[in-house]
Amino acid sequence: MKLSTESEAVVAATAGVVAEHAEAITGVFYPDMFAARPELLDVFNRANQAVGEQPKALAASVVAFAVHLIDPDAPDFGPVLRRIAHKHVSLGIHAAQYTIVGHHLLKAVKTVLGEAVTPEVAAAWDEVYWLFATALIAEEARLYAGHGTDPAHPWRPHRVAERVEESEDVFSLVLVPLDGEVLPHRTGQYVAIAVDLPDGTRQPRQYTISSGPGNDSLRVTVKRMRGTDGAPDGQVSGWLHEHAVPGAVLDVSQPCGDVVLDESEVPLVLVSAGIGITPVLAIMADLSRRQPARTVRLFHADRSHDDHTLYVELRRRVLAMADARAQNWYEERADSAPTLHPARAGRMDLSDVEIPEQAQVVMCGPIPFMQEARRTLIGQGVQSGNIHYEVFGPDLWVQQPA
Repeated sequence: MKLSTESEAVVAATAGVVAEHAEAITGVFYPDMFAARPELLDVFNRANQAVGEQPKALAASVVAFAVHLIDPDAPDFGPVLRRIAHKHVSLGIHAAQYTIVGHHLLKAVKTVLGEAVTPEVAAAWDEVYWLFATALIAEEARLYAGHGTDPAHPWRPHRVAERVEESEDVFSLVLVPLDGEVLPHRTGQYVAIAVDLPDGTRQPRQYTISSGPGNDSLRVTVKRMRGTDGAPDGQVSGWLHEHAVPGAVLDVSQPCGDVVLDESEVPLVLVSAGIGITPVLAIMADLSRRQPARTVRLFHADRSHDDHTLYVELRRRVLAMADARAQNWYEERADSAPTLHPARAGRMDLSDVEIPEQAQVVMCGPIPFMQEARRTLIGQGVQSGNIHYEVFGPDLWVQQPA
């Protein structure tokens, strides 16, 4: 991918201005597009729109892509692009929608920047957008084809075969496809579930596949999101909590996600917080079956032992392996943890833990939590390229700190 010579000069001269106003641009873009094409509200997470996370993620992605085009020393954009493509496929986004997005995005640029957007500037940023869009379209087409999914019909009906209450607000669903075809997935991937809400809207949410591959069903683990500080409760998780009972039929996407268990024998470090433990469980279920001798270190943070979802099953997986060790941190009542597996009090601190040499790291949890863990691990000597992360919702960590 390369900009034309004319556009490269214009983008280099204007990238700073666009970056400065990027969030204002996306703040204009989304309401304008949804007003013109309200059917797209069923594709985008309304909660993320309401708190501004989706506009921030889009702004950061477009700016990072533009910098990648004009600066040979910029970080490789490939991992970010693949991550976005996986998210898009899980939501059923298809090629024709990029024309709609492009029209309203460039319109928003002109609205925010006004007379500064000359015909030359408009043409250059239009070229940036379409290089970005065509790269995503190609990657998404590859992902759809890999599972034989028609982008026009991305949802597969699944029946809830079993429901397990993991805690007061967390439950697992065992899902069986109605057509009998379980799509293969890699350990660590997720699916989206789309539900029709009482107000007539349709909303998708992504949930980690918390079971290993090779089964005749898949399991997802869902946390019922309760609003705090005046924020509303989670719509989709609340609907699933009330209605996803055995026999219910749910629309499920193909498996997606680029942060997956590697097949090597190198040591693995798993870092998680809260419901971010779901991919950790999937990874441990797979490892305890196929690589029980692999060196694994698990570090998890939670509010308390009572809030530690999937603890019993995860502990069983740890004990089934020859060189797996776990350490938990609880902000409250750390002394209530089982005496055979004591927890540390307070927030996670990895500065004094043992990190195996050449370890690969997989993290899942809130972005500030993962950023702090990443800084500490790099201080411990872990190579930045060996640290991988998964985030629920928009990826606001487009460019990882050095």
